[in-house]
Amino acid sequence: MLLTVTTTHRPATDLGYLLVKHPDRLQTFGVSAGRAHVFYPEASEERCTAALLLEIDAAQLRTRQHGETFTLHQHVNDRPYAASSLLSAALGRVWRSALRGDSRDRPELAATPIPLELRIPALRCKGSAEELFAPLGWAVEATPIALDAQHPEWGPSRYVDLRLTGTLRLADALNQVYVLLPVLDDAKHYWVSPDEVEKLLRAGTGWLAGHPRKAHIAKRYLAHRASLTSAALARLCDDSETSELPEEPAPRPESLHQLRRAAVLRALAESGATRVLDLGCGPGALLGELVRDRRYTEIVGADVSAVALEMAARRLHLDRLPERQRARLRLLQTALTYRDDRLKGFDAAVLMEVIEHVDPPRLPALAASVFGHAAPATVVVTTPNVEYNALYPGLAHGHLRHADHRFEWDRAQFGAWCDEVAARYGYTVTRSGIGPEDTGAGTPTQMAVFSK
Repeated sequence: MLLTVTTTHRPATDLGYLLVKHPDRLQTFGVSAGRAHVFYPEASEERCTAALLLEIDAAQLRTRQHGETFTLHQHVNDRPYAASSLLSAALGRVWRSALRGDSRDRPELAATPIPLELRIPALRCKGSAEELFAPLGWAVEATPIALDAQHPEWGPSRYVDLRLTGTLRLADALNQVYVLLPVLDDAKHYWVSPDEVEKLLRAGTGWLAGHPRKAHIAKRYLAHRASLTSAALARLCDDSETSELPEEPAPRPESLHQLRRAAVLRALAESGATRVLDLGCGPGALLGELVRDRRYTEIVGADVSAVALEMAARRLHLDRLPERQRARLRLLQTALTYRDDRLKGFDAAVLMEVIEHVDPPRLPALAASVFGHAAPATVVVTTPNVEYNALYPGLAHGHLRHADHRFEWDRAQFGAWCDEVAARYGYTVTRSGIGPEDTGAGTPTQMAVFSK
């Protein structure tokens, strides 16, 4: 996926100050879908172009559906090539300062409209790009891409080569693209939680409330979830009608991610553990919390994905940690379904939102590896409660919360698995819920604490 940003404002190389990326350097960043590269195909006083190239890790884009073990769509799809919410997510990660309008070196320029040309050469477009971008001051060229250049009679595809030309603040331009890419694609490639409302309102500041298609934008950006769309539109109406004096913002409720991490950390603290494994650590959200707590003298993050471990290393600033802090933490690449002697001898292990990513036939191997071979004194496991899915308006019946989930259990299924594992490997187990509780459906997340 590719996005280019060009300016003819002189000196045009000041674009590097606004993006906080030097024109003479190629920079690479780990993102959730793979790697993002920033480089400058041209950089002169008269004209400067910055390119954001997203290199997709296809293994992270498997889209297995409930009950399926294989579909060709897992491996043959347009995601590595056509701009989508994956590119938006990379833009938000790599050009974060520019999205905020921050520039330490050129603050006046960051606040000034400049001539810009944005190009996305391959964008899946369901609808009209012009009706979304033209009201914002852009001249829009959306050239349909032929299905096959050798067979023009087949007609155009659903993809366009999009070129936007206008004079805007760079921050406004990037925020508009950040929001409208997934709107045009009409798809999100991650679970849409209530936090997405805040992202939409933040990126839409100054332009979305007055957009003639704001309801359409909110609906698609929020994955057609009616409750979230209504909340976003109500906030937009409030913002456009209130006085210039802002009210004190209400404190935001803790997200399910925060509640889950807090519950796991409490369980670890109650166990008395000092040497801890984070199994399936991903990009390191829990590792960051563990490192900040001095009671943990040895911490190991393990994951099968090298990309995830690289992201964790950057997130934790491993290259800048003091030697004493660095000695407490290791990152290991390993598969949890195979025995690994490096994981033996620890006080506690965490499997936070991990087991549902494992094919059910491989769960006995995971249990044997973690509970039988590594055998820590305490194991904390969290997993979604499928009964709660019925309370999510945007989640169709029978669908799972994440494309990579192989299954999601109800409370009885999770309880049966916990009891079987505990009996087989000599543990006792207690179960509890995490998140808001519904009388019939329980809590969104279920947790089990296994103890020797």
